[in-house]
Amino acid sequence: MRVHKLTFAALVVAAGLSLTACQNDDDGSGQSDPSSASSASSSGGGSGSGGSDQGGGKDSGGQGTAAGTGSDENGKVGKCRTDELEITAADRTIDGDGEGTVAVTLKNGGGRDCTISGFAGVDLKTSEGALSAKRSGQPADSHILKDGESTYFGVNYPINESGGSGVRVTGLVVTPPNETKSVTLDWPGGGTLPVTDGAGSPVKVGPIGGIGQGG
Repeated sequence: MRVHKLTFAALVVAAGLSLTACQNDDDGSGQSDPSSASSASSSGGGSGSGGSDQGGGKDSGGQGTAAGTGSDENGKVGKCRTDELEITAADRTIDGDGEGTVAVTLKNGGGRDCTISGFAGVDLKTSEGALSAKRSGQPADSHILKDGESTYFGVNYPINESGGSGVRVTGLVVTPPNETKSVTLDWPGGGTLPVTDGAGSPVKVGPIGGIGQGG
């Protein structure tokens, strides 16, 4: 009988040791979880860094939009670039007006919508050198120029009625708003400008979207 009791006691002790070993194994696997979580956190950090990169991409997209790359991932429309615009000029002087008017057309042929606003740079090539047009006092609004559509602006200049030879105009140089690349066109307006002694330019340029008098 004593032998049976000892055997039963030995089994109880062995079972206790086995249970303790299992608990230790569970604790060990529990200790490996935080390192897995750390790896996930690092991956998450990488993803967060990617989010930051996406933020940089957004900024880059903004810069790309300023560079005219088209709509970015946020749906913003990039500015119109000189190379995307077909620029032409025509005389639009109305008889009886005190000054001549040249209408400049900018047609979007870039294959995408683009934004254009403000004033173009305008210089007249003359026998006396370059003559830069002054901006008119008209308000300048922003426009989305859809692919294939056109917008306009006016160039107003004094008509030479002096009877003298005046200043001969040989060309028109147009630089779209926020661009540095220019396009040189034939001047379609009056062949000469009156000689003036006043300060400043007698030539005025209106805002994009309007072809009326410069005011």
